Amino acid sequence: MTTAMKKFDTVLIANRGEIACRVMRTARAMGLRTVAVYSDADANARHVREADEAVRLGPASARESYLRVEAVVEAARRTGAGAIHPGYGFLSENGPFVEALDQAGITFVGPPASAIAAMGDKSAAKARMHDAGVPLVPGYHGDDQDDALLRAEADKIGYPVLLKASAGGGGKGMRVVEAGDGFQAALDGCRRESQAAFGDQRMLIEKYLTQPRHVEVQVFCDGHGNGVYLFERDCSVQRRHQKVLEEAPAPGMSAALRREMGEAAVRAAKEIGYVGAGTVEFLLDADGSFYFMEMNTRLQVEHPVTEMITGQDLVEWQLRVAMGERLPLAQDELTISGHSFEARLYAEDPEQDFLPATGTLTRFALDLEGAGLDAHKVRLDSGVESGDAVSMHYDPMLAKLIVHGADRDQALATLNRALAALDVQGVVTNRAFLQRLATHPAFKGCDLDTRFIEKHEDTLLAPREITTEAYASAALIGLKQLSRECESDSPWDRHDGFRLNAPNTIRISLCATGHDLARAKAPDAEDVVVVEGRRETAAGPWQLVIGERTLTARIQHLEGDAVAVTLDGHRRRLQARLADNGVVVMADTGGETRLFWRRIDAIDHGQHEAESTLTAPMHGTVVALLVEPGQKVEKGMPLMVMEAMKMEHTMAAPADGSVESFHFAAGDTVGQGDVLLEFAPEE
Repeated sequence: MTTAMKKFDTVLIANRGEIACRVMRTARAMGLRTVAVYSDADANARHVREADEAVRLGPASARESYLRVEAVVEAARRTGAGAIHPGYGFLSENGPFVEALDQAGITFVGPPASAIAAMGDKSAAKARMHDAGVPLVPGYHGDDQDDALLRAEADKIGYPVLLKASAGGGGKGMRVVEAGDGFQAALDGCRRESQAAFGDQRMLIEKYLTQPRHVEVQVFCDGHGNGVYLFERDCSVQRRHQKVLEEAPAPGMSAALRREMGEAAVRAAKEIGYVGAGTVEFLLDADGSFYFMEMNTRLQVEHPVTEMITGQDLVEWQLRVAMGERLPLAQDELTISGHSFEARLYAEDPEQDFLPATGTLTRFALDLEGAGLDAHKVRLDSGVESGDAVSMHYDPMLAKLIVHGADRDQALATLNRALAALDVQGVVTNRAFLQRLATHPAFKGCDLDTRFIEKHEDTLLAPREITTEAYASAALIGLKQLSRECESDSPWDRHDGFRLNAPNTIRISLCATGHDLARAKAPDAEDVVVVEGRRETAAGPWQLVIGERTLTARIQHLEGDAVAVTLDGHRRRLQARLADNGVVVMADTGGETRLFWRRIDAIDHGQHEAESTLTAPMHGTVVALLVEPGQKVEKGMPLMVMEAMKMEHTMAAPADGSVESFHFAAGDTVGQGDVLLEFAPEE
């Protein structure tokens, strides 16, 4: 097999976000022109701003824009692009798209359509790998998709089992079934997700290993019959089967096991005539046995950790191989240097079951110099900047933070400092959750498996202990905001309820839960702290009453978000800022506390009635209504299913009662905060 030279001087990136920006950076370094494509939702996105040219594809929906093969091909024709790089997701593993490019005489920066087809059908791929001698997890990969047969096969394999979309990847259409009585509901949900994401409802079933690690091998092949592996990555820390933290090399790998897995991965790639960058994913059991899961026929989100430990630019390799060149290095020329981590920053709320979040990024910055970090050791791959909007239409990943160190401990310390230096405002993210992961004793001790987050949920998602300093800092910022202080001591210039006969007292309730201030309205709730603040003069210190403690307090705003808080003569430096109807306080360790506050002087604290409505927690689309109007339900019973950012979210009954009516039907689009249904709790 020999590939002819296919030089091109312009490359179109058929994707969005950080991967589009990443490809543009490498392409420009190679002297290539870049073309971006965009939907209406991305008209002002970073990848559009940075490209040499940009072409509109259509409306916000991916199906009407980024997934329109004919529109992408026409954009390449209009701009004279000789090649298309698909990034990952969207059209990156779409065989008909590759065939359309072949017919148009445009180079696809990726494998041939035949290789995509060979690995795109997970069931067929399993059979082919079995014939090639690659070890497989026990499971069912057949064509018969009858419900009863699938249930029988799951019973035969033994629970827990993993349901997976045959045509999918990235955690879409994938669920763990712990017992037979939950099989049908899981099957229905997986089919809906698979149909929405891939246009295909076929499922495969595998035995779910209880303590496996997810270890994948980066492979690369050219059109001249050469193939290498660029070592492995450990991607065990996942939520909803999507990776959160990745590292390379995988901890505890012996040289013999590394070679065995690497050679198996290259053998799998050559079996299907692969060309370009690919990832062969394995489950690594505690006894050292490994099993083929799937092959992703594209560049992976976590490829930067491989770049960090090998010193190679994999996107440049892709472009050169697409031009018909040979691989830059042979297997014996590739070496591992140090250790690398990648943390995925998502617009989501871990405390609300990882619900995707939307909004506008009022600030997005990484202060390397202020944190004392080496720019050569820390890299932020991002598709957003301050002022950008985070849409409901696409995957919620905002950026990837990648670090390198001489060894795992050093790299992990650098990751924590970098996470603390990452300032994101305006949209809820998983930044603080990533810090909890990276500082968890089990993660530091390499006690890893794919259920890491589930196993340590109690500590990873437990409410952070809130210090007096955090409460005081939040209260001081809130009090100053409410009193609207100015430099003058004149009562005519003040707006804080000044009175002649006594200092004014302002009462604030602070709570650490919820996105609105509902909890802060109830100062008798367990998670609400009431702070009373008063001062004799505008320039004098505050007297704070927090619980049973009375403190003399001052706050001084320093550079940026730094504040100096003095409590009873003890001065501490913290990071604190107003954000999203509350205050975010960060200690010098990087731990984050978010407190929502409300003035409660004039609030009625009577008993609140039970909510009679359910509101949408995010923008999305109604997928299914699971009960009938008037039907009696029990607390926790699923009522309706929403889809947002490619994931399904089930809305459950808040109490025993009945559904009076639904305000939306399946297929309707809803906005965050929209009332979804009327619910009548039992008396």
